[in-house]
Amino acid sequence: MGRPGSEDSMPDPTARVSAALAERYQLERELGQGGMATVYLARDIRHDRKVAVKVFRPELAAVIGAERFLAEIRTTANLQHPHILPLHDSGEAGSFLYYVMPFVEGESLRDRLRREKQLPIPDAVRIATEVASALDYAHRHNVIHRDIKPENILLHDGSALVADFGIALAISTAGGGTRMTETGMSLGTPHYMSPEQAMGEREITARSDVYALGAVLYEMLVGEPPFTGPTAQAVVAKVVTEEPRPLLPQRRTISPHVEATVLTALQKLPADRFASAADFALALRNPDFGGSTQATQTMALPAIRRYTARRNALALALIPSLAGLVVGALLARSSLRRGQMAPQVARLVLALPSEQAFDLQLPFAISKDGSRIAYQGTDGKAWLRELNRLEGTRIPEIDGGCCPFFSPDGRTVGAFTAFPGDLILAPLAGGPRRRIARDSVWSDGGAWSGGGWIYFIMGTGHKLARVRPNGESLQVLAEPDSTREENTFAFPDPLPGDRGALLTIWRRKGGSDIAAVDFATREIRTLGRGAYARYLASGHLLVVRADGIAIAFPFDPKRLIVTGPPTEVLADVALGDGNAGLLAASASGTLLYLTSPSPEGQVVRVTRDGSSVPVDSAWKGRMFDLSLSPDGTRLAVTTLREGGGLEVWVKVLARGPLARLAFDGLVSYRPAWAPDGRAVTYISDIAGGNKLLERLADGSGSATVLAQMPRGIDEGFRSRDGRWLILRVGVGGGRDIYGLRPGIDSAPVALIATEFQEHSPSLSPDGHWLAYVSNESGRHEVYVRPFPNVGAAKWQVSTSGGSEPLWANSGRELFFKNRNSELVAVSVQTRPAFRILISQPLFSVRGYYTETLHTSYAVSPDDRSFIFVRRLGTDEGRVVLVLNWFEELKSKAPR
Repeated sequence: MGRPGSEDSMPDPTARVSAALAERYQLERELGQGGMATVYLARDIRHDRKVAVKVFRPELAAVIGAERFLAEIRTTANLQHPHILPLHDSGEAGSFLYYVMPFVEGESLRDRLRREKQLPIPDAVRIATEVASALDYAHRHNVIHRDIKPENILLHDGSALVADFGIALAISTAGGGTRMTETGMSLGTPHYMSPEQAMGEREITARSDVYALGAVLYEMLVGEPPFTGPTAQAVVAKVVTEEPRPLLPQRRTISPHVEATVLTALQKLPADRFASAADFALALRNPDFGGSTQATQTMALPAIRRYTARRNALALALIPSLAGLVVGALLARSSLRRGQMAPQVARLVLALPSEQAFDLQLPFAISKDGSRIAYQGTDGKAWLRELNRLEGTRIPEIDGGCCPFFSPDGRTVGAFTAFPGDLILAPLAGGPRRRIARDSVWSDGGAWSGGGWIYFIMGTGHKLARVRPNGESLQVLAEPDSTREENTFAFPDPLPGDRGALLTIWRRKGGSDIAAVDFATREIRTLGRGAYARYLASGHLLVVRADGIAIAFPFDPKRLIVTGPPTEVLADVALGDGNAGLLAASASGTLLYLTSPSPEGQVVRVTRDGSSVPVDSAWKGRMFDLSLSPDGTRLAVTTLREGGGLEVWVKVLARGPLARLAFDGLVSYRPAWAPDGRAVTYISDIAGGNKLLERLADGSGSATVLAQMPRGIDEGFRSRDGRWLILRVGVGGGRDIYGLRPGIDSAPVALIATEFQEHSPSLSPDGHWLAYVSNESGRHEVYVRPFPNVGAAKWQVSTSGGSEPLWANSGRELFFKNRNSELVAVSVQTRPAFRILISQPLFSVRGYYTETLHTSYAVSPDDRSFIFVRRLGTDEGRVVLVLNWFEELKSKAPR
């Protein structure tokens, strides 16, 4: 038995930690241990959730002082980014310092490297890009990580989450950096330390993190860090004095621009590296990047020569006229092939009359011979554009539909009417449309094979199905497997001979995968990550990723396998509703795609005279669907997830924290505050099918399903008195407005359900007047009806086009956006009867995010200002037509 006070009489450290934290956290088991701390899996008692608690060694607290350490930790707690593991809590308990993070199901990058040693190049580049995004965000908030290494990069559903942000800074700033040797602990990891950090310089900048990320990417690509040695001192000596070995001799499949990017990041002098993590990520995506230093120029010289030769071979010409298309630039390149000149590649920007403009959220189609384009316009009308004609022609039989597709001969167009709805076919030569499948088809894309099958997504299970054009021989080919976290299928594309098909698999968590279905064996083979895929007549598999990059692989459609490495062939491809790639290619090599509008936005407060200021100058991102809390202090917002999908976040205005509220399922969007400001409703597809959910705004507890319908709910909110739920269901031609009284109605009841489209409902503060948008006049206009007796009367508020109605909190005004992109204030009288008084434009909303089917802005409690998302940048997106694109594709990605 040990003597009192001796080491072997001390209680077990885990027991001591467990006792110290017992009031807040129940420790379950140890997850890992490092030089400075131990990480435990624990249950957060207050919120009943799993968390990871990192507990530092008692010696650390003694050396640096708990108060100073925790003060520095708090400076990093407000970092909120999709690729940063957030900080839940921190504190001191007994002699222990600790902080609390979400518990992440998955593994660290170190775990994966131990298992695989080298990562597939696309995976390595994607992970590095995601980490760079997190670093860039932190650096713009004046936080340097200082300890980027594989152990601090967690992989959740394949996506990167950077942990321990600012912890090294907190230790150093609080005074521990100069006395760490007293405890046997050290800051940073030699293999990933920048030279200036290894030499102990006090001023560490963002370029030090760029160096560390370059070292991590180096290891992901070749299997070991750039410098190794038997001791830490030996590694540090190499970091300071030696140059890293080039990557290409170690792995020939690495692209020269990727090697140039890594070697630039690993330069000894900070001034020779990338100025920011964003520049690092940009170089990784730029196949023509060759670096700016001697080392990278030497490695990238062949790539630079190829690029220079290609550039010098291009001839810039102006097309005076091509069937009414406004020509951007014609890039022509020729090469001799069997004594003949190869067809020239031509890029054109498609300019259309405003009344025929593309709906930039919906997919379109191009005929097999490349001569015809079918698409939905911004007003819901369907259009056919033939390239040899100056004007488009209407396809009224599929007005309001979605996702058109051509028959193999180009004489018939198919579309989908709702979500779910009907599969319809319309002959272009005239005649009535034919309904092939009724009330069971999802608007998630379709295709007509050369073998005479129409492929589509069917039923509540989102199954892959096909049917003959006469409606016969319906077959279910594959369905999602819930045991593999498969939620829905989308965007089917048949392969030659109808042996199989490509499709997108959306999983319950994380991003989406591209897969191939073998109809003979019913095997579903995952090919890789992506949002949208098409098989091209050139023999390539074209995949559009969630970041808008399109990559091409040589593909064997008989064996359903990729037969060569990927090549980036397009950048900035827009993604529409449901992450559909807004891209189509004909069998003849004509390509049509939309470029993405400026993805980043900033939330601004706009006064009634149009003056605007950011609500938080540091807050930027891909966001929309704003809803302001009743007291005006918090904002619920939809954001675009990096790996694909939508999430709802809550931001305390000014410089308050940003917290993720809803992220289950593939998409969570269109938030609306409950009347008491304690909860937020939103739409989510969790467990299949869009539902209206509600969750406490502080993120505690679990979400509650408020309403669900077979047709799917796409908008929803509570009335201010809490007695009603107002719902909008369906998409395409099936948009209708319903109401539900919780505790009274057993099912939603139709309020405004006609053959026209009704959407964007807004209920007045007193609950007596329902504003909404309908296209019953042939154009989208704003209307008002009494509520709940909506059939008693109707007033048209807008006169020449209107969208996004929103009631003032006073109830004396109704706001909407007019056809000239202006925000209009309409003064109304509601007693003794409804009456429209004065309509006055307030300011232009050009440059602000607009969503024509849902209100995308908010009004302050005093009605004196508005909250909008201002787009950063001027690119609004373009419609690009490429002729003879296969010539370019074959040169970039030879088979």
